[in-house]
Amino acid sequence: MLVRKAGRHLLQENRKDGVLYFTFPQLGAQPGFLHGFSSRIGGVSQNEFAQMNLSFTRGDDPECVRENYRRIASAIGFDDRRIVCSDQTHTNNVREVTEEDCGKGYLRPRDYADVDGLVTNEPDVVLATFFADCVPLYFIDPEHRAIGLSHSGWKGTVSDIAGVTVRTMRERYGTRPEALLAAIGPSICQDCYEVSEDVIVQVCESYVEELWPRLFYQKENGRYQLDLWEACRQNLLRAGLRPEHIEVTDVCTCCNPDLLFSHRASHGKRGNLAAFLSVCEH
Repeated sequence: MLVRKAGRHLLQENRKDGVLYFTFPQLGAQPGFLHGFSSRIGGVSQNEFAQMNLSFTRGDDPECVRENYRRIASAIGFDDRRIVCSDQTHTNNVREVTEEDCGKGYLRPRDYADVDGLVTNEPDVVLATFFADCVPLYFIDPEHRAIGLSHSGWKGTVSDIAGVTVRTMRERYGTRPEALLAAIGPSICQDCYEVSEDVIVQVCESYVEELWPRLFYQKENGRYQLDLWEACRQNLLRAGLRPEHIEVTDVCTCCNPDLLFSHRASHGKRGNLAAFLSVCEH
């Protein structure tokens, strides 16, 4: 059973052909776009990768990973050959991709590196980013039919990959931040995310002091609990998004280790989840 935070019920559970994936109501209500976030359920991988691992780099059988991609693509409703994968190294680098990039990181090698965010306005290009506690950030521009998808760990959060993604979409597609719809996807919650002082020092450098009580608190052991969801939400607000256009997950990866991969909960023995986002062909 899915554990949700504070009695909220936002993230929608979807099941098709044995595959469980998640969607956001506001994003899902937008015609002409397709999105989803995978779970562990419905794939063919074994052991610590069970079942729906979407990483080729953690030691899983590549044939199992490819079959997992085919299954999640069929469930959500996109062509797996159209996937373009990020190359995540906890940067705030955002890359524009096109139809020519389809298959990179999945069916053929990438010719780019150190890319934690992707944007496009081309139909049926499926953006894909990968997670096991870090924060997925979805962006939909309904006016210009453009999208962005970014990976925001604590390093990407303090370096504001959310703001970089918004600025990239504005420069490339004329996106107005106030018209953007965004979602903060399943990831580790504040209750589960203990960090050291060196992380908090960088948080304090990135946010005004009045926000600190909303972002973290110190425990008796001298360590801190950090709220990446609120930090990302503040980044989106700072970038010009309207509060009512931001959906924040009610599902923590670490609280749901049987349904979602969590680096913290598994002590690093795990596969990867994935976020997917696409503009649909008219």
